[in-house]
Amino acid sequence: MRADTLSDVTTTWSRVASVLRHDLPASLVVFLVAVPLSLGIAVASGAPLAAGLISAVVGGVVAGSLGGSAVQVSGPAAGLSLVVAELVATYGWRATCMIVFLAGALQLLLGLFRVARAALAVSPAVVHGMLAGVGAVIALSQLHVVLGGSPQGSAIENLIELPQQIADNHSHAVFVGLLTIAVLVSWTRLPRGLRGLRIVPAPLAALLVASVTAGVLGWDITRVDLSKSLGQWAMPVWPRGDWHGIAAAVMLVALLAGVESLLCAVATDKLHDGRRSDLDRELTAQGVANMVTGALGGLPVAGVIVRSTTNVRAGARSRWSAVLHGVWILVLALLLGWTVRLVPMEALAALLVFIGVQMINMGHLRNLRGHGEVPVYLTTMAGVVLIGLAEGVLIGLGLAALSALRRLTWVTVRARPEPDGRWHVLIGGSLTFLGVPRLTSELRAVPAGAAVELDLNIDFMDNAAFEAIHAWRHDHERGGGTVDIDEIHDEWYSMAASGHRMFPAKTPPRAPERWWLPWAHRRRGRPAPTPPLVPTQHTPAESSPAVPDLLAGAREFHRRTAPLVRPFLHAMARKQEPSHLFITCADSRVVPNLITASGPGDLFTLRNIGNLVPRLGSAPADDSVAAAIEYATGALNIRTITVCGHSGCGAMAALLSGGEKTSSLPTLGRWLRHGNHSLARFVATESDGADDGPLDRLCRLNVIQQLDNLRTYPQVDRLVRAGRLQLVGLYFDIGTARVHLLEQPPLTTSPL
Repeated sequence: MRADTLSDVTTTWSRVASVLRHDLPASLVVFLVAVPLSLGIAVASGAPLAAGLISAVVGGVVAGSLGGSAVQVSGPAAGLSLVVAELVATYGWRATCMIVFLAGALQLLLGLFRVARAALAVSPAVVHGMLAGVGAVIALSQLHVVLGGSPQGSAIENLIELPQQIADNHSHAVFVGLLTIAVLVSWTRLPRGLRGLRIVPAPLAALLVASVTAGVLGWDITRVDLSKSLGQWAMPVWPRGDWHGIAAAVMLVALLAGVESLLCAVATDKLHDGRRSDLDRELTAQGVANMVTGALGGLPVAGVIVRSTTNVRAGARSRWSAVLHGVWILVLALLLGWTVRLVPMEALAALLVFIGVQMINMGHLRNLRGHGEVPVYLTTMAGVVLIGLAEGVLIGLGLAALSALRRLTWVTVRARPEPDGRWHVLIGGSLTFLGVPRLTSELRAVPAGAAVELDLNIDFMDNAAFEAIHAWRHDHERGGGTVDIDEIHDEWYSMAASGHRMFPAKTPPRAPERWWLPWAHRRRGRPAPTPPLVPTQHTPAESSPAVPDLLAGAREFHRRTAPLVRPFLHAMARKQEPSHLFITCADSRVVPNLITASGPGDLFTLRNIGNLVPRLGSAPADDSVAAAIEYATGALNIRTITVCGHSGCGAMAALLSGGEKTSSLPTLGRWLRHGNHSLARFVATESDGADDGPLDRLCRLNVIQQLDNLRTYPQVDRLVRAGRLQLVGLYFDIGTARVHLLEQPPLTTSPL
């Protein structure tokens, strides 16, 4: 029991030490960032200045302590400022607080029902486009304040009036605003000697410089009056008006704040290695925080990426950083509120202009470009700026849904003639009525009477698509043509044509046909040996049961592989330039191109029983191997000769049997005499324990011996000594499908 108590005390002190070392300093940094941003967002929202600080306190203390993210910081969000400003104009501030309270209750219910993950289904292009649109509206409206005027009723009016505002206003307000923006822009570009000042966050530094400069020079500006807004607090009241509009406002605030918070939590998880966010808990905490801030007269609370990123970069390890930053803001509001009065309103407006411009994040645009979602982003942004936030978001969601529908139902149709006169048609994707016009247009390009190979690589087919293909097939065949349909993915067409019930939805992709599978292991039965092969004068295919497999394989090659390899085979049609002479066994289980991942033109291959290289001048004479070596080294100028043996070699087993297994095969017996040197090497060499028995050891030693035999050819030996030719020994373990590199003595192996 004492040990348990001591362990608990040690754990507690360790946590306290971590908070003091990491979270306390991080909370101070976030506090310095949050104060000016909270005041600026309150100004942009048309709310009392104190509402921004209340929201920051509640977001830090309530959402921070209850949330599912360890390092996310919540507070007033610039992305909600347009919604709040419209609600204040429509219902008044106290009624807006009630809407925020009800939105929090809705978020709480959604979190309790554990539907937070559903919010991630919203396209990021819509969210980022919405934030960019909000940023543009904020920048345009607050730019008028910076210039000493007043914002207009809409972004278009602000843009139209901007030239007149620039021409007519040259007051001290302009100097304060420009000075604030200049500090914000240049703060991250300070010279090396002044970089120590960057410990102060840029927003706070900009407000300090503007406030001090305005005070010293005695500029005529408007100061922030926090005491007036604190004195205006009152209980929230029920909004007056159509309940449909009120319900829509509650849902809009709840969904926008919730989605922004959850996306922020997911983004924050990428910045640290700690515990991942519990999104349902985070949404529940956001709901409680919004209920509290609504009751206290604050702005809506949401997770804020700027503060969260600052928190992580400042070294925060736990939720205590967010909680403490809220405590520091509360202390400032209650005890040091007089310091806020020194801040010029024009400086806050300039800060908002800067924030608005930053919300138009070009990095998001670049990321979306690779996924083809830029139109959704730009449409949402334009809708928010030109029409309104809710309308812009709905338009963006609609366009995103249409874009997704288009991609999900996209169909690829390619029809091209083959060199033998046949036509190859490939149809891929999801075949629905939306793709029928394009499908029929491409099929019309196939000339009447042509032999057609139609590949269907589809995961869905509706009745309209089936009827289109079926009708075209019958028309084409009535015109004297043939249509051979091969369904690569699933048999949608065959099932529909035979009257079977179709799959209820898309079918997941299955493993494709693998050319290297043995015929007996192919996924489907053997294809019918219908000809794309050119007729010859040889024996008819039906004379041998193995020929249909060969014809089917050739047919598969013509259909799948030939179109892919034809371009470079055409380029090497008149000349070969292999880099290797590859000597291996004739065993059917050894496929050189498969085990070396090589292609046409890479290997000049020599195969015989036992991968033997007869020594020069040995009996019985064999000119076949000698001719291959001579041609490879003399005409092809190959750089490497590889001898590849394999496990379970029948030739080596025959050698070990002492001729017993070849007594009825005299020609094979004479050929295997060239393996006597390998057998002698086997007898003279003791096992090192790394082999799997005598046969495995002889198979490996045989490769080494054939490398020695190659050196009996003067041309090979001369090139090896000159460093222009390399001899390599490989061993293919069939049972494990592993290729090993063999080195000349001592015998060692290392898996490739």
